[in-house]
Amino acid sequence: MRSALPGKPRAKLQAVCTGYWDDRRLLCYITGNAFVILTGHDAIHQTVYDDDEQHLEAIAIDEASGKIATCSGANLRVYKPYGQGEDALKWSLQHSFTIQDRKNNGISTLSWGMSEELLVGGDSIFLYNTHNTLEEIWKSPLANHVKFAHFTYDSAYIASTGRYDRLVKIWRRLSFASDDTRFEISYLSHPATVTNIHWRRPFHQDQTIDNVLYTLCADHMLRVWSATDAHGPQVLQLWSQIDLTESIQPPILATGSELRFAFIINGRDFILATEHAVQSREASEDKNDHGLAHLIEVANRTPEICIVLDGQGRMSAWGLENVGVGPRQTTNIFNVAHVDGLNIKLPQTQDDLSYIQLYNFCNKSGGGLNLLVHHFDGKIEVFESDVAKLFDPSPRTDRFVSKASWTGHSESIKKIVRDVSGRAIFSRTDGTESILWKHVDLKDGTSVVRQSTITQDEHVHRICVLRQGRFVIFLHHNSIALWDTGSSMAQLLAICKYEAVGKPLCILILPEIKSGGSIAHVATVTSKMNGIVWEVQLPLGDGHSTTKVNRNINTSIREFCRFDLGSSDGLSYVLPVDPAGSPPVTSGFLDTFARDIAISYTTGGLLRSWTARVDKDVQKVDWLETCSVDTGIRDSALASGSSIRKAALVNASRSELTIWDVRGAQLEFSENYEAQDTIQDLDWTSTPDDQSILAVGFRFRVLLLAQMRFDYLNKGPAWAAVQEFNIRDLTPHPIGDSTWLTNGNLVIGAGNQFFVYAKEVDQSAPIVTNLGLPRRKTPWDLFEVVTRFNGPLPVYHPQFLGQCTLSGKTVVVQKILLALHKILKYYVEGDAIDTHLGMDLENFYFNTPTSTAATKSVKSFGAFTDEDKEVETVTEGVAAAITEKLTNVALPQLSRQEQIHLADIVECVAIVEKQRRSMDGNAARYMLFFRQHALRRGRSHEVPLSWREINWAYHSNSQDILVEVVSHQSHGKLLWEHARESGMFMWMTDLTALKAQFEVIARNEYTKSDMKNPIDCSLYYLALKKKTVLQGLWRMAGWNREQGATVRLLSNNFQEKKWKTAAMKNAYALLGKHRFEYAAAFFLLADCLKDAVNVILNQLKDLQLAITVTRVYEGERGPVLKELLEEKVLPLAAQEGNRWLASWAFWMLHRRDMSVRALISPVYTLLETPHSPDLQSKLFLTDDPALVVLYSQLRQTTLQTLRGALKVTPKVEWAFVLHNARLYDRMGCDLLALDLVRNWEFLQPAQPGFQNIVSDPRQLLRRRSSLVVADEPVIGKNMLVEMKSGGMHKPPPSVFEEPEASSLLDSFGF
Repeated sequence: MRSALPGKPRAKLQAVCTGYWDDRRLLCYITGNAFVILTGHDAIHQTVYDDDEQHLEAIAIDEASGKIATCSGANLRVYKPYGQGEDALKWSLQHSFTIQDRKNNGISTLSWGMSEELLVGGDSIFLYNTHNTLEEIWKSPLANHVKFAHFTYDSAYIASTGRYDRLVKIWRRLSFASDDTRFEISYLSHPATVTNIHWRRPFHQDQTIDNVLYTLCADHMLRVWSATDAHGPQVLQLWSQIDLTESIQPPILATGSELRFAFIINGRDFILATEHAVQSREASEDKNDHGLAHLIEVANRTPEICIVLDGQGRMSAWGLENVGVGPRQTTNIFNVAHVDGLNIKLPQTQDDLSYIQLYNFCNKSGGGLNLLVHHFDGKIEVFESDVAKLFDPSPRTDRFVSKASWTGHSESIKKIVRDVSGRAIFSRTDGTESILWKHVDLKDGTSVVRQSTITQDEHVHRICVLRQGRFVIFLHHNSIALWDTGSSMAQLLAICKYEAVGKPLCILILPEIKSGGSIAHVATVTSKMNGIVWEVQLPLGDGHSTTKVNRNINTSIREFCRFDLGSSDGLSYVLPVDPAGSPPVTSGFLDTFARDIAISYTTGGLLRSWTARVDKDVQKVDWLETCSVDTGIRDSALASGSSIRKAALVNASRSELTIWDVRGAQLEFSENYEAQDTIQDLDWTSTPDDQSILAVGFRFRVLLLAQMRFDYLNKGPAWAAVQEFNIRDLTPHPIGDSTWLTNGNLVIGAGNQFFVYAKEVDQSAPIVTNLGLPRRKTPWDLFEVVTRFNGPLPVYHPQFLGQCTLSGKTVVVQKILLALHKILKYYVEGDAIDTHLGMDLENFYFNTPTSTAATKSVKSFGAFTDEDKEVETVTEGVAAAITEKLTNVALPQLSRQEQIHLADIVECVAIVEKQRRSMDGNAARYMLFFRQHALRRGRSHEVPLSWREINWAYHSNSQDILVEVVSHQSHGKLLWEHARESGMFMWMTDLTALKAQFEVIARNEYTKSDMKNPIDCSLYYLALKKKTVLQGLWRMAGWNREQGATVRLLSNNFQEKKWKTAAMKNAYALLGKHRFEYAAAFFLLADCLKDAVNVILNQLKDLQLAITVTRVYEGERGPVLKELLEEKVLPLAAQEGNRWLASWAFWMLHRRDMSVRALISPVYTLLETPHSPDLQSKLFLTDDPALVVLYSQLRQTTLQTLRGALKVTPKVEWAFVLHNARLYDRMGCDLLALDLVRNWEFLQPAQPGFQNIVSDPRQLLRRRSSLVVADEPVIGKNMLVEMKSGGMHKPPPSVFEEPEASSLLDSFGF
């Protein structure tokens, strides 16, 4: 739902027009150098900007052709409608013309006649034919610049009057020929200045009526002129007049303005409004409506209605019957109603800004009487009235209902600044116009209303808004000013001069101990990273505007202190963070838990966040850098941070967006929008529970990105687009700026206009549909949807079950699925399903016995029935029952895709449970995810097995079972593609079994096609060094044209240099023919393993095959494998930030201490040769809470791993555990986060002052250490056991490195 502020209307007499064309009501008005076309009070159809920056003066619409004419200065524009038959109606420029007039005072009035004739008034009156070309058909100079010049409906008369003129000139048309247009003139004399004129309009274009002119005069009289004597010297004679002052007599004791406002309701509009009122009463069956009876009695006389208003809410209505039909009789003018209590605010003083124009109409399609009140201070109010209620003599307050208020800016919006609460925004234009707006909630949506205007000629560098829009601070280049925006015209309260070193980059509101007080502190930071803090004394009061005396006494700005934030090398900018959640209030402590107030960014890509504390006692401000992250994005074009440590950056070309978690130094999102548009703006907000939302502004649209749960199992995105607002159909002007209001409402400023989008979310959006939101009467709002994207998961969610499995909580998974089975078994539609399935939360974080039998309740023998037989594990039968129910029952908070994944997990758990007794925990982990992968193969959400699963299987003691499972999955036809999918040759540790399986693959590759091509298996057999087998296969390949030459070549002895050279030549020839796998085989034939590996890596891009061929060909400790792991695998892991791959590689290198450290530390820090990580290595997916599970498992496996764990300082391990707890929380697995921090065991800390050699690190274990494998090599004279990534390294230090005494763990006694 959207509301719009279409722009500030011009303070001109003809700034607004309305007409009924092509069965639609069109409302048009001019704003700045543009005009707006609306089809309803809240429906902008089109905004058209003039190419000329000069503001428009007048607008008029032709009800016959739909053409719209505008003017600015001497320029005339005519716009024609196109595309109405194709439901793509738009107005485009048809004619553009500059009028040559005597004095060049410009055009001031426009009026349409018949046959697309356009009357143009300025220093002269011009008549143009606009049908095809713009043709001048008549012109007459004037003595006085024209104020009004209006055609009658039939183009028979023109009524015109000049500025401050008391004569109305009537031009009677004598000839309608385009080449001989002539008029005769007569005058209507008035005693004072004529203020408005109005011709009567017919019911429809083809109706013939007598022309009647209504004139309003400064003497507060409405005069009615009609052609009673067609042959008299006067074309129009005075028919009657109404004294506006006498029409409304205030009560005797009442005082008030004598200003009166009047408008005429044409007979056609009054009859329509009456019909709608009658129809609405018939629908409501209200038979005793006295107001309706009175209305019908009036309507039967088919009058015109004259409405007279004053500024006190009083109204008098007069009926004018039979106007122009013969002489007036006393009964022709009669009183319709005299009422009060109108809720229309009208001016009570007489000045330029208090001037108003009134317009009324009634739509044929329905609705009551519509009234437009054009206030010359810059707004148009739209009211609707049921005429039965309007003229009801009984007291009531609903005579007019406010429908909209059209306002905005008169120039293009450049910047929008919000206050902390989001209840007020401040906007400024390219010119001198600045306006403060307050956010209001309406019955049918949300909008902003103008509160105060500031006109400031001096350049404004930065702005901040205080106290929910009560005050505004301007930072100029050498002064700072405080404005009171409590009234419609803001007033300057205080100003303070300053001189700063460097260019001021921002203005920041510093946190206060108590919010909303009379003292505020603001600061600026310059390009030299130093700055100034000012103390602002705000006027005391109750929130209303203070008097001039009090304001001067209580208000001041003074320099509080100066500060220096350190080096400014490469500083790009410093920005205030977007407020997310609570206002900036400090607890009094300056620590990393305080909310950020600013971010700084360098050209090299270093992003830092800052907080501050005001110390009034010593007159200084303390600053703290809370977080920093090296993003690697150079020369960022845009940046934005939130107070809850999220930051968004846009690259120099404004095409790529990255979102960072500043606290964890993680990249959460990266997207390149180059093909779509350039990014112009970034704005943050958050839900009440601190879930972040980012509005990404492009030229004509704003994309809302919402934070989502981390999903490490499916590698799902951490952010997703939930909504898009596109304004291209509403305005051709690009977006100037946008910002968030409170509660998830967004305001967009484009050109002169504001578009306010409510928080309701379009539930048809695909990502919202996937949430499976329950249906309800009220729409879901943005905050509710984002909370659903985040928040704790139900325990039956596939992600929660998967993480429980990785954490080793197989018993908990069993309990969850059994509880789900029980609930679904007795489920009836409409039953509520608890997100915890009624389970005790302690089950998730207390270490309970693994036997489910121990938890069963004791029953007497007679209490057992068939129905009470409870299964203890998830058998295949239970899994089938759950899966069947899941096809019919939609579980809360699960999308359809997630429900399918849940069914997959249930099936996999049952299969794993079947073999549970014969496999260890790591094998169970691998098997569960391998089975899931097999079930999802070919689906759109297929996820390949990762190095995480390979590590589980690698550290399993049940690999023979896993090999059997993988082989069975491929139905006994295990090919290399299946082996690569499963990663089996990465995790198999028994070299004999590995070679046996590799030979199986060789056979299957040979027999996979009916042709049985020996080329397909050459690489495999030659890696196994079984050339003779390959020879035999070639002898049987008589169909292959290469058989003879290959058999002859293979019969030679390749230990000889000659034949090695021949094999090498063949290999290079095959490379030239792009037969890469066969070329690698010939390199093996020439005993060039390294060359073969390079071909597999660089041409085939198959890392697993390269490692496998190396292991098979030269064993586990060969030089090529060592080089491959050190020079290729580890640098790749460092570049990608892949800790699973690094840990596996170090273990393969028999560096188990490094393997453990790689699970905690960034990989590039562990390599001797530095490798700079790329952007993707900082992605959140490089983290994984399962790392902490493998770390806790491996660190106590061998003496080497214990040594490695000892090199991880307690502070680092503490941070690692907390970081993983936060990851669990972000994943929606809060219970697992609680389990981690509650049950984590640190190694025993060394005693203070302990400097002896730790001969046996098993002493540091808290539990029994008899199972720790003593795998440390004996230190010989020439044996080096300390290495970082390979090569020759220094021996290990002989003294245990004690953790720092000041670490967190020592303080907590761990």
